Amino acid sequence: MEVLVRLLGLLVVLLAGTGLRVTGILGASRTATLNAVAYYVALPALIFVSTYDQNVGELLSVALVGGLLAVLFTTAGVAWLVHRLQGSSNGRQSVAIVQSYHSNLGYLGLPLVAATFGAQVTAVASVILGIVSLVQVPMTVVILSTFNSADAALADELRGLARNPVLVSLVAGLAVGSSGLLVPGSVAFGLDIVGSLALPLALLCVGASLRADVPSIDFGAVGSVVALKIVCMPVLAWGIFSALAVDAATFAAAVVMLGTPTAVSTYVFSAKLGGDQEFASLNVFATTLVSIATLFVLITLVT
Repeated sequence: MEVLVRLLGLLVVLLAGTGLRVTGILGASRTATLNAVAYYVALPALIFVSTYDQNVGELLSVALVGGLLAVLFTTAGVAWLVHRLQGSSNGRQSVAIVQSYHSNLGYLGLPLVAATFGAQVTAVASVILGIVSLVQVPMTVVILSTFNSADAALADELRGLARNPVLVSLVAGLAVGSSGLLVPGSVAFGLDIVGSLALPLALLCVGASLRADVPSIDFGAVGSVVALKIVCMPVLAWGIFSALAVDAATFAAAVVMLGTPTAVSTYVFSAKLGGDQEFASLNVFATTLVSIATLFVLITLVT
């Protein structure tokens, strides 16, 4: 019941963001400001607090990396087959493929794990965020640019990853934890408070970005993305990480993180690289709303 109440609370905040956009209170500039605070301040604080007292050797393993890559590439391969068979345009196919595997790990996954599980699961989730981000962002750029014959500055994206505040805070936290350095209690307490703002701020921003034009929805195509992203991908994660016999914290973090909806950033990539922007927006909207139910199921099963 506690998990259900928490997820319903997330839905309320998400819809509040949409409502604030519709009423004009949360316009483009204010949404951009909230995004900046969440991305550059709250989320890095959450990641650092989750990892500064953890040893990277205890979190990172061959099984974790191998399992994540297996889930990611298998889901992408299945998505390619499914969406190619639907015979849509290249712009729509490319978006459907990337949105079937590109997870909202930063804005929803990690903050949700931190609010629901203990420190060990949250620390593993932080590492998962770093590993998967390093793979799924270049992968998405390559797929969109290839399908749509768009000029993709992949080198710029990789340089951007190197400066990504999420990854920088992850490296910093793991470095402190592995070296045994002590972080003053007052600093850790302050960062913990700032990090706790990551989830509500992120949900408001995601809610403000959600748009859906119901009459124009291709329910078959959108349904395929929803099914692959928030049903097939976590089920695949469950099977692979069960076979790898990882510890309970790694299993819970992997299944929940990979069960998150499509990342809002996929809409941005689609706009830049010739994808179907309206279709991309619909998929972010649909996977985010439906994931409230599927994440409840996943969290209930792994706890």
